[in-house]
Amino acid sequence: MALNELDRVEILSLQDNYIESTAMDDSEIVRRARNVRDGEIRNAIQAEHGFSALVRMTREGRTKTLLFDFGFSEHGTAYNADALDVDLREVETLVLSHGHSDHAGGLKRLVAKIGKKGIDIVLHPGVFKEDRYITRRGEKDRFPRVSRKALEALGLNVVATREPRPLLDGDALFLGEIPRTTPFEKGVPHAFFLDRGKETWDPIEDDSSIAMNLRGKGLVVLSGCAHSGIINTVLRAMAVTGVGKVHAVMGGFHLSGPAFEPVIGLTAEELRKIGPDFVIPCHCTGRRAIMQLEKAMPGQFILNMSGTALTLRA
Repeated sequence: MALNELDRVEILSLQDNYIESTAMDDSEIVRRARNVRDGEIRNAIQAEHGFSALVRMTREGRTKTLLFDFGFSEHGTAYNADALDVDLREVETLVLSHGHSDHAGGLKRLVAKIGKKGIDIVLHPGVFKEDRYITRRGEKDRFPRVSRKALEALGLNVVATREPRPLLDGDALFLGEIPRTTPFEKGVPHAFFLDRGKETWDPIEDDSSIAMNLRGKGLVVLSGCAHSGIINTVLRAMAVTGVGKVHAVMGGFHLSGPAFEPVIGLTAEELRKIGPDFVIPCHCTGRRAIMQLEKAMPGQFILNMSGTALTLRA
């Protein structure tokens, strides 16, 4: 499935788990959010356990924009959009990586800021599962439900697909359902849902990602949580697009916690084999995994934050 070759990809993290206003490490690729407004240090950027990214893709002088995921709380991503002076009316399509609340929670306020009726929201139909939860300390912590009816009530056009789907005339690609082929990416062991009243392990098959093709550089893969496995996700992007070079892998890699820490090293090694120019772990990747990825791939590693803009050029 051919992708347009882009001249520039800019990914602005409207929400991520981390913020450090004193980083002062701006470069040609990285631009950190400023905490200064009107000459005073009073512009706060909020970090939450969630993810949202504004993606701008430029080709032949024309820029198209999508919003990938919407953050956790009702207000967090919208607050950051205001703090960063982002006019969300530029958004042309929405993509939801999967149906968990740390990616869908801020949608309502963002749709109001976008201000368009009938805009597409592209997602996997598994997003609409009912009664999803994780088990922790003997308790069932339930996710708020994402329903088609609620999305349509916001004026959105729901595009539910298990298959890869081009976005914005082929400037990006929704990867659809990710085949699970690696032996060590097994999903979340404590995730469940009720299937006809029976407790059933939830493979979170609605988890997906997007890919773009930067001219002369290769694929840019952006994940939400990569519950299907970040290696599986990148391999899927390569297989579907036919592009053998990966320029950047960014997003949540879901390697946090005791169930996943044993495979951090395997993930790092497989990423090294794929050989992306940049690795940008976000959100649910976890502190230990982020540190190990930086150690394993110091020349490729970029630390992400809420409010950070990354610009990748052909």
